[in-house]
Amino acid sequence: MSDNKCIHCGADCGAHPVKWNDKKFCCNGCWSVYQLLNDSQMQQYYEFQKQPGIRLNEAPHLSKYAYLDKDEVKEKLYEFFENGIAKVTFYIPSIHCASCIWLLEHLSKLNEGVKYATVNFVQKKYTVSFDTNIMSLRELVELLVSIHYVPDISLQNLESKKGDKPQNKSLLYKIGVAGFVFGNVMLYSLPEYFNGEPIEGTFGTFLYYLMYVLTFPLVFYSGSDYLISAAKNLVKGIVNIELPIAIGILALFFVTSYEVVMGIGPGYSDSLSGFLFFLLLGRWYQSKTYQALAFDRDYKSYFPVAVTRLNGQEESVLLEEVKVGDCLLIRNKELIPADSTLVDGTALVDYSFVTGESAPVLKKKDDFLYAGGVQTSGAITVKVIKEVAQSHLTQLWNQSRKNESGPKSLTSIVDKISGKFTLAVIIIALAGFCTWLYLDSFKTALLVLTSVLIVACPCALALSIPFTFGSAMRIFGEKGLYIKNTSVIERLTHIDTIVFDKTGTLTKPEESKVVFVGLDLRQEELSKAVSLARQSTHPLSNAISSFYTDVKVHETTGYSEVAGRGIFATIEDARIKLGALEYVDEVSHLNIKPAPSSVYLSIDGKIKGYFKIGNKYRQGIKNVIDSLKSKYDLYLLSGDNDAEKENLREMFGNDRMYFEQKPQDKMNFITDLKQKGKSVLMTGDGLNDSGAFMSSDVALSLADDIYHFSPAGDAILEASKFRNFHQYIRFAQKSLTIVKQSFLISFFYNVIGLGFAITGNMSPVVAAILMPVSSITVVAYTTFKTRMAGTKILK
Repeated sequence: MSDNKCIHCGADCGAHPVKWNDKKFCCNGCWSVYQLLNDSQMQQYYEFQKQPGIRLNEAPHLSKYAYLDKDEVKEKLYEFFENGIAKVTFYIPSIHCASCIWLLEHLSKLNEGVKYATVNFVQKKYTVSFDTNIMSLRELVELLVSIHYVPDISLQNLESKKGDKPQNKSLLYKIGVAGFVFGNVMLYSLPEYFNGEPIEGTFGTFLYYLMYVLTFPLVFYSGSDYLISAAKNLVKGIVNIELPIAIGILALFFVTSYEVVMGIGPGYSDSLSGFLFFLLLGRWYQSKTYQALAFDRDYKSYFPVAVTRLNGQEESVLLEEVKVGDCLLIRNKELIPADSTLVDGTALVDYSFVTGESAPVLKKKDDFLYAGGVQTSGAITVKVIKEVAQSHLTQLWNQSRKNESGPKSLTSIVDKISGKFTLAVIIIALAGFCTWLYLDSFKTALLVLTSVLIVACPCALALSIPFTFGSAMRIFGEKGLYIKNTSVIERLTHIDTIVFDKTGTLTKPEESKVVFVGLDLRQEELSKAVSLARQSTHPLSNAISSFYTDVKVHETTGYSEVAGRGIFATIEDARIKLGALEYVDEVSHLNIKPAPSSVYLSIDGKIKGYFKIGNKYRQGIKNVIDSLKSKYDLYLLSGDNDAEKENLREMFGNDRMYFEQKPQDKMNFITDLKQKGKSVLMTGDGLNDSGAFMSSDVALSLADDIYHFSPAGDAILEASKFRNFHQYIRFAQKSLTIVKQSFLISFFYNVIGLGFAITGNMSPVVAAILMPVSSITVVAYTTFKTRMAGTKILK
């Protein structure tokens, strides 16, 4: 089969490949891209990786990009425009290898209007500068489409272009300042470290004041988030984890101020700068994890930017300009953007994304069409009866505001512990201060007060969660599971019930298993049936033709299609029919119940049997279900019919499967489980799952393309990694164990250090050294332990 693969994309070319210069192509699209690159002397594209190209099942109609000629669209997309030079950034999902990067970054060889281009491979983003005097924005996009790199331009990312700002820029600035201060303070402290005691004289005073001055931006800029958070919570009567950190920062700062100003010593500028630098680094480490993913998306990220309006003339208009009463042209594979009625043509609408039902629905003139359906059989004209914002699809999204309330999170528990711990430390410090003031001197009492506050500061406790869960989030991301935030990992450890959607979750949405049931079908008869199926765009016909790729393709004559019923053609004098039972049964008029998800075949009026179209399940599904059965209650919810019930019975049992479930039914089912005290994980892939997502404790979206549209949820799992589903939950539980272990390490440091400090046997210098050492120990332990656990569990 390797000799029959397309030289461009690597797909199987079938029995009748497109040939050019002794090279085989699976389709005319791949051939045209190869010829374009060949004519432009860009054959190097094929040297980085064999068959690197992308095959498009159906190229977008170029007229759909007419909206890019509109000034208001250009203004939103342009990141820079001056003297005719414009800069834009596109998200291109099909970027997948080194060849893609090379071609896109050398796009100027195809059009001299491109001046500069660069690819962010991880985020699949393509930034390009071009001369608008040579090529327009629309021509740039059409050029990308012509080489099969289709930009994903949605209404949501169009609206967010102007508002795009790096979320971590402020945090990075603060880390930069803290790092600068830490490095310089440590450098200025070297003479004292080597001398073994404070440096006396003018030089020592100069160094101490220099370090002290540097602590001002460190404390009041880099540490401002902790100070402000602690102050705001205190005003509200709340003691959170930021308060002990703020007290530690201020204690170090004021004692340093006292010592330097009074000429007593150098203070603790080195400990303060190191403490804050590592604390901020931990916060950044957590937030850095896969920022490219957008978890909270609305209907705008699924809808097109523009549509074709037919009011008097055909014109491309922005979706926001569509009004009630407008007539829209919806082509094959295009989405219906608003609730409408069918005006012209026959609609075969795929509502699988909205309802979960995989079979397309036949609609006739004047029938109602819900927004979110995809037309699958030629062009139709619809009349808008509700604005986009008021349509059925938008209302479904209004359900997807997930309620985050639930069991107390680990962070809130830590806040509570830290609050009590902080109060205890303050009481102990004051008691120690008063005791030593009575027994000894003010200097000794102040040292005890400072040492207790410094050594007992729960810095390591504060670092435990962000470093452990931050490391876990990164490992999850490397293994194909993208977590929204650290609280999801914790909630994942508490679940006891898992609910699976079927269509697109347990099954592969683009692949089907086809079995012929009936009389023995000769190879010649099978090839004629497949040849007829190739002529139709109906999903069931596509399933048949896609499954049988190695059969001979015959020429058809007299092809006709009766929408929603079947197709007919004459092939080598044989009359071939495919479709519903009542359509193909011309003679016997069988009074039997048609098999679900089936396509009947008749040759010369005689029924031969039917093609049973079944779902193709994801790899490793049985192992995943068997591994989860003993630990969790498993349920199956599907908007589809029960055609697959027998195949799923062994995995779920009869009483755990529910079919033909509407979005509201799914949400109610999850709500009932939670009212019974269950902690529920919901997995799904469609908008019809958004209500259930909202009701569940953890919502996991399965996606064949992680950057593509998905309902608002807590995590996105690469569909190809579904076989590791049970291992992800196990790793989350292990991460929680590591957090608890790090708490014990932190507690051990604090108790031992507190014992020495309160008895006057520990100077603030030693306390200040122990504090960052405890933090570094926890960071090193959690990072190493989490990485080791991830390597062991997620092989």
